[in-house]
Amino acid sequence: MRVLLTGHQGYLGTVMAPVLTAAGHEVVGLDAGLFADCVLGPAPADPHGPRVDLRDVTAEHVAGVDAVIHLAALSNDPLGSLAPELTYDINHHASVRLARLAREAGVRRFLYASTCSVYGAAGGDDLVAEDAPLRPVTPYAESKVRVEDDLHELADGDFSPVYMRNATAFGFSPRLRADIVLNNLVGHALLSGEVLVLSDGTPWRPLVHAADIARAFAATLTAPREAVHDRAFNIGSEFNNVTVAEIAEQVAEAVSGAKVVITGENGADPRSYRVDFSRFRAAIPGFDCEWTVKQGALELADAYRKHGLTREDFEQRFTRLAVLRAASDAGTVDDTLRWRR
Repeated sequence: MRVLLTGHQGYLGTVMAPVLTAAGHEVVGLDAGLFADCVLGPAPADPHGPRVDLRDVTAEHVAGVDAVIHLAALSNDPLGSLAPELTYDINHHASVRLARLAREAGVRRFLYASTCSVYGAAGGDDLVAEDAPLRPVTPYAESKVRVEDDLHELADGDFSPVYMRNATAFGFSPRLRADIVLNNLVGHALLSGEVLVLSDGTPWRPLVHAADIARAFAATLTAPREAVHDRAFNIGSEFNNVTVAEIAEQVAEAVSGAKVVITGENGADPRSYRVDFSRFRAAIPGFDCEWTVKQGALELADAYRKHGLTREDFEQRFTRLAVLRAASDAGTVDDTLRWRR
């Protein structure tokens, strides 16, 4: 297929592009480039494609495309809470506009990167499946719910949207993010000797390695239409349903000498849920995730050491909010997060 991959210069897109290429697809990238320079180690080889803001996509960008994998977004809860109106403008309205243009251009499959955060304050001890009530507690998660609803209205006999509700990602990517839980805890452990947990450690988190997300998207791209059309799928595996305290213990084992410190200063996080991932395995026979949290912690620790991660890089270059604030302070982006001409 000829696949348009939005967000190809992001944390997940940088891992996904070579997986799609290795599967024989022609990958065309589309990215605003806000985080293109957030590289640890050798620079990745990106697929060709325009540097364009998602809000400025035109019919030309989806012409001749067989499928769209849509990753591009303001990508975490702190960013969404900082500028909720921009989160809805980019994550919701621009995403739905892209989907409409894709459908008009004859694109047949549209894989949307949603999130397990849509379950929010799920509560209880039962595993959360795709038909559970959606209780988003942040603008980021709310924007994902709205897109899923709007894509459902666009689905028809020719246009197949699929809602990939990824668990919280972890693992090394050449375009690193240090502001997601496992990546952050490993970095803090290496740089300070402490695995610092600001919550009380009790919330449940479903985690999934970036490479497993890439494999899941690649499998969905070529799955039979009847197996995936207009359906939501949790992406991850039950063995990576872990509490934040358990994540911290795994990090301490991976980083020799590191000590777990649970301060509890932020109290109990309302986002706590364990997830059922069986629907995706049923739809895609033979698929399962390969990476455990412990393996990911070891991989990250090795990569951080190999590429010489510094505290400044950890806190500034690889933290999304800090990158955007620095760009704003330098005047390279405006108040709407667009590049200044």
